[in-house]
Amino acid sequence: MNVLVACEFSGIVREAFAKRGHFAMSCDLLPSERSGPHYQGDVLDPIYSGKWDLMIAHPPCTHLAVSGARWFKDKLPEQALALAFVEMLLDAPIERIALENPVSIISSRIRKPDQIIQPWQFGHGETKATCLWLKNLPPLTPTHIVDGREARVHRMPPGPNRWRERSRTFQGIADAMADQWGTR
Repeated sequence: MNVLVACEFSGIVREAFAKRGHFAMSCDLLPSERSGPHYQGDVLDPIYSGKWDLMIAHPPCTHLAVSGARWFKDKLPEQALALAFVEMLLDAPIERIALENPVSIISSRIRKPDQIIQPWQFGHGETKATCLWLKNLPPLTPTHIVDGREARVHRMPPGPNRWRERSRTFQGIADAMADQWGTR
């Protein structure tokens, strides 16, 4: 299977699929933190130049997440562009698509998510509600429910790399995506 992981610099989801024998390529404006197939540039380039069976997209949530609602009135143009980007990803000519984002205005402006997952459902004792908008994919089935339920990601201190750390996909979720969606 050919898998495009859009807007991923960490390589976590890409490598989960690659370890299971799929050709997986990540794409982001930033370089990849892990070696492996990665396109650094505009996601439209690989979307329209390759033959992809599955795309997992992680669009930036800066102007979408409801955690920043107090600033919404000051960033209407940025929100419009972010929502247009989400629509473009959801409408990409790829048979199966999963779009991941935190609780956001995507739910009210485009459509409600098909599923909301938590890291603690996939082996990580943390909370971080993550919405999934799915096209021709089933919801993920939890793989390892654990106790703990700490809001570590939410409580990260401010700093220049906070956005980077908060945007990483938990390994258990990446593995569930590869195991459950990589067999379709």
